[in-house]
Amino acid sequence: MILCASSAYNSKYYFNERFSGIPDSVKKELQIMCVMYTEDVGGQLVLRFSDEGSLMLHVFSDDGDMFFDEIGSELKIKELQSEKSELFLQLENYYKTFMMD
Repeated sequence: MILCASSAYNSKYYFNERFSGIPDSVKKELQIMCVMYTEDVGGQLVLRFSDEGSLMLHVFSDDGDMFFDEIGSELKIKELQSEKSELFLQLENYYKTFMMD
């Protein structure tokens, strides 16, 4: 299940309204994080939950996208996983508590 996504290709951000119970401050933090990521390295960033409730960060780029920074993308994902580990854990707990059947 997708939590949120951002795209450098059409300058759009998406937040899944099924997660409307998440506090506005967290929604804003996710928006800033995703948009800054795609502004920095390009492509698309999708945050989604696995069937087991783990939060996963997926990166996509169009074929032939000369502006997408693949190395920068990998480094930025590792940086986000480190800096936002507490936020990601809280989101996983929220998902497991309120969204999983």
